[in-house]
Amino acid sequence: MATIGIDLGTTNSLVAYWMDHGAALIPNALGEYLTPSVISVDESGEVLVGRIAKERLITHPHVTASTFKRFIGTEKKYELGMYTFSSEELSSFIIQSLKQDAEAYLNKAVTGAVISVPAYFNDAQRKATKRAAEIAGLKVERLISEPTAAAIAYGLYQEAAETKFLVFDLGGGTFDVSILELFEGVMDVKSIAGDNYLGGEDFTNSLMSFFLESHQLDSDSLDSKTLSLIYAQAERCKLTLCNEPAAIMKVVIHNETYETRINRSEFEKLVTPLLLRLRYPIERALRDASLNPKDLDAVILIGGATRMPLIKSVISKMFGRMPHANINPDETVALGAAIQVALKERNKALEEVILTDVCPYTLGTSVVQVLGNGQQESGYFFPIIERNTPIPVSRVERLYTVNDRQHSILVDVYQGENRLVKNNLKLGELKIKVPPAPAGQEAIDIRYTYDINGILEVEVISTTTGEKKRAIIQQNAGNLTEKEIEARLLELKEIKIHPRDRSENRLLLAKGERLYEELLGDERQKVAILLQQFENALTTQNDKKVKEAAHILKEHLENIERWFSYS
Repeated sequence: MATIGIDLGTTNSLVAYWMDHGAALIPNALGEYLTPSVISVDESGEVLVGRIAKERLITHPHVTASTFKRFIGTEKKYELGMYTFSSEELSSFIIQSLKQDAEAYLNKAVTGAVISVPAYFNDAQRKATKRAAEIAGLKVERLISEPTAAAIAYGLYQEAAETKFLVFDLGGGTFDVSILELFEGVMDVKSIAGDNYLGGEDFTNSLMSFFLESHQLDSDSLDSKTLSLIYAQAERCKLTLCNEPAAIMKVVIHNETYETRINRSEFEKLVTPLLLRLRYPIERALRDASLNPKDLDAVILIGGATRMPLIKSVISKMFGRMPHANINPDETVALGAAIQVALKERNKALEEVILTDVCPYTLGTSVVQVLGNGQQESGYFFPIIERNTPIPVSRVERLYTVNDRQHSILVDVYQGENRLVKNNLKLGELKIKVPPAPAGQEAIDIRYTYDINGILEVEVISTTTGEKKRAIIQQNAGNLTEKEIEARLLELKEIKIHPRDRSENRLLLAKGERLYEELLGDERQKVAILLQQFENALTTQNDKKVKEAAHILKEHLENIERWFSYS
C-alpha cells in the first residue's frame, strides 16, 4: 500500500510519490502530468475526467463543470445531465482519477494521501477537501498549504545554510503568499496570506469581458455554447500573450466573425485592478513576518498563472529583483506534497529535515463590550491565537461574567480577522455553568490548543468551581460519519467512470468535435470526414486500422491548433 502527494488545483491537478531519494510525478492515462480539473457527463451517463472533459467545455457546456474548487465548502450544486453534484463530489472524481493513475503506475494499492490546499482556505473549505478524498476512497494523512509544499520542494535542494524566501503562488483560482526561513535543515514558515478568489481564471474573464465590450455584446443574450467559445478564445489569447507581443480573439457568432486584437500593454492596463489585489496579501505577509522586501534572499513563483510576463514584471518592480524561474510552477506543489509524505513517514533520506508551520487564521471567541454610555453590546471578536502563530501552540485567556446573577457562559469559537464575529467563521461552541454572583466576579479560563494537523482543542474552566468543558474541533476533518461516507460511496459507484484504457481515443473524438464547432467552410468539412473515418475504424475493433485513422486525425487536428496559435 502506498501514500501519494496530490496537488488538487482549480485548473489542473497532479499526483506524485516519494521514491528512493526524491519525489517524482506520476503520469495519467494519456502520459501527461497535468490532469485538467474538469468533469463532464456523456450521453450514456458516463463520467469523463480531465482532458476529455475539458474538450467538451465548448461542445457540451451544459453537462461539463470546471473551476468548481472555487466553490468547495459551499452549498453550490452542479447539474450535469441526470446527476447533481456538490463541489467536493466533483473534486472526488478528480482525486479518484489521480488515485487510479498512481495505482496503475506504482502497481500497488494507494490508500493515503497528503493533499495541498490554498494556505488561506478556511475551515469549511478544508473539511470539504478532506470529504472529497474520503469519497474517493483515500485517507488524508495531512492537508498541506500549497506555498508550504512548494517551499519544501524548493528548500530541500538549497545549498545555502540560511535562506529567507517568499513563495508567490498564483494558481487558476486562488492566490497565496508564504514567507519561509531555511536554517540548518529547519524549514520555518514565518507567515502566510492570500486571496481565495483571485487567480488566472480572473485574467481570462477580464479578456472575455474586453471582447464582449469591444463588440457591444451582452453575455445574457448569448447561449452557453457561444460563451464557452469566447472563453476558450480568451484563454488562448492569454497564453499567446505569454510569448507574443499581441494576440487576436476571433469568434464566429451566428455566422458573423467577431475579431479583437490586444497587445501586452493593453492587457496590463485591463487587469490593473487584479494586479493591485496581489499587493495586499504580500504586504500583510511581510508585515506579519516583520520583514522588508530587501530582507528576502529569493522570491519563488509557483502556479500556472505566474507564467504571464506581466506577473514577473510586477514582482520584479515590487521586490527590486527578478524572481526565481528555475522550478516548474505547475509541478512544484505536487512534488512538495510527496516530500511531505516522506517527512511524515520519517524517511531516512529526510531524517535531518524539519518543517514548522503556522496557524493561517486568527482563532478567538465572542465577547461583550461596554460602550461609552454604559450600554453593553455583544458580538465583538476577541483573539486568542493570532494568525501566523507558529504551531503547535497553546494560549489561555480569562474572561468574566457581564450580568448580575449570570449562571452560565456561552463560549463561541470563531476563525477570522474581522473585529465583529458576524463577519468571521463560526467553528463551534461550548457552554459552562458558573455560580450566580455580581457581574464581573465570576470568571472562566479559555484555552485554545492548535496542532500541526489542524486540530483545535478548546478547554473552558470555571475558576470558582473547577468545572471543565472540552471540545476538539478538527479543522481538517470531514463532517460525514463513516456510514454517510459508505452510503455516498455506494451511490457514486453506480456512476460509470470512463475507463483509463480508452482515454486516448475518447480524447481524440472530443478534440475533433470541439474544433469542428470552432471552424468554418472546407476546414470544418475536412475534420468531419476524418472524424467519420476514425469512428468507422473504431467500430471494426481492428487495432491496426484504429491506429492508422487515429494518427491521421491527430496530425490534422494538431496542425489546426498550431495554425490557431499563430493566427
